[in-house]
Amino acid sequence: MRILFLVHDFNSLGQRLHAELAADGHDLSVEFDIRDSVTEEAVASFAPDVVLAPFLKRAIPASIWTKRLCLVVHPGIVGDRGPSALDWAVQQGEIEWGVTVLQANGEIDAGDIWASRRFPMRAASKASLYRREVGDAALACVREALARVDAWRHGCWRPIPLAVAGGRGRLRPLMRQVDRHIDWRLDDTATVLAKLRAGDGFPGVADRLFGETCHLYDAHPGPPDIAGEPGACVARREGAILRRTVDGSVWIGHVRRKDSDVPIKRPATEAFAAQAALLPERPAALVRDHDDHGELRYEESADGSVGFLSFAFYNGAMGSEQCHRLEAAIAQVAARPTRVLVFTGGPDFWSNGIHLNRIEAAESAADESWRNIVAMDDVCAAIINLSDRLTVAALRGSAAAGGCFLALAADQVWAHPGVVLNPHYRNMGNLYGSEYWTYLLPRRLGPDRARQLAGGRLPLTAAGAAEIGLIDACFGSGADDFEDRMRARALGLAAAGDLAACVQAKAARRAADEAAKPLAAYRDEELAQMHRNFYGFDPSYHVARYRFVHKIPPSWTPRHLARHRQPGWRPVAGSAP
Repeated sequence: MRILFLVHDFNSLGQRLHAELAADGHDLSVEFDIRDSVTEEAVASFAPDVVLAPFLKRAIPASIWTKRLCLVVHPGIVGDRGPSALDWAVQQGEIEWGVTVLQANGEIDAGDIWASRRFPMRAASKASLYRREVGDAALACVREALARVDAWRHGCWRPIPLAVAGGRGRLRPLMRQVDRHIDWRLDDTATVLAKLRAGDGFPGVADRLFGETCHLYDAHPGPPDIAGEPGACVARREGAILRRTVDGSVWIGHVRRKDSDVPIKRPATEAFAAQAALLPERPAALVRDHDDHGELRYEESADGSVGFLSFAFYNGAMGSEQCHRLEAAIAQVAARPTRVLVFTGGPDFWSNGIHLNRIEAAESAADESWRNIVAMDDVCAAIINLSDRLTVAALRGSAAAGGCFLALAADQVWAHPGVVLNPHYRNMGNLYGSEYWTYLLPRRLGPDRARQLAGGRLPLTAAGAAEIGLIDACFGSGADDFEDRMRARALGLAAAGDLAACVQAKAARRAADEAAKPLAAYRDEELAQMHRNFYGFDPSYHVARYRFVHKIPPSWTPRHLARHRQPGWRPVAGSAP
């Protein structure tokens, strides 16, 4: 079918649905919801069979839904209505939640029901649930709904009216900051975490730190045996600040200061640098308990043959200091006598490359961009040069830009079907990119396909990446199943009889590649291009970064998404209205 995505923004859910439905063979185009007249123009031009709305902030105009089939993806159970569905579910401790696909009508979230799915709730942030459980359920719902379109058109099937469907969902208002308010003198740790997790991503929880107004994000349980008054900031670690509760503590990883010259999300210790410097540091050991928060963690299999190094950086962004710590961790674990080393990234993201928020907040964005990309290259080189064992990049979460090519530095790359890859840089102001992509990508795809992929702008499913050879394997029914199977597969690699021969062949290939063209030459050539992006006369990167970081609403839909606006576009005859 021909499907027009109508979106407020091309967010993670929109990207995943777009990549999956494209792989299913549908003809897709995207239009940002800028104003009604623009949407009407897009519908008239593309003539879609279905208008799909995976992420909107306002109603579809009647001029559209009365003439075209419009399906809305709502992150709530049947009967749930309102703009804060997932926020309320997280904050109120729902045990089970779901996704519903409804047909747009004159009342928001009140249309007839085309499909629904439920899932058990994890103890996680709203943003994490949205990327994983909501994404899985939404994909299943959308596919089910699309499969019913033909029967609906022929009168063989009808969606279920909301009044008939029932369900325990109800209309709930927009969650306001008064609903999210934390009373540090009364709220226990579980309550504090629920409120912070419900606001994570957007809009955060309005509060005060060190007497200054700010919004809090990125919360994790802290140790229970911390001295201090409830609400007091008592320690710091890896960008986070530890804050006392009535019965324990929580780590606050990121904040947005209202009084800042650059009011964007930043690590808490950077946003309050002077105050945080006075707090005692509570460093995180690389090997520690799983409930002890920290960005880097290492563990080994029971037999010591496989090491697992995770780096759970918030939103997958890797700042200069984080890259330095990861590089040091790689050197530390490389001293262990493991035969296979698995890099697992974070549970929600493998990596999204350089840290645009920290760059934007720096005194010189160009200088910090340079420091950051050099540090990313150092991490990539550290993985490429691990010649005495096999390395695996196990993508538990999605990856984009430099994060994709960082994964390719490993010998093998694995991912589960829910992972979405954006293996290109061009969407950020036509960045050229580094992370040795000019070496790593042609090595996997050949020069022609490598240039084609790097010049693209669209998301790619993990299954699609495996099919073209960008990654080595896509397996598992979801994130949890992938985790179990990934560990078993890594143990199998370590126990394989030909492991020593594989390691020798790897070292020989690296030596041959180095003789043909030194790794440093690839790096120098890439960085020369990046220097032009950062310091040259074309400000495209800086403009794109500023708009991205400050979340400036788009004024138009990018042409690579809006196929109906590309030169020469003509609709194929025969599309049903």
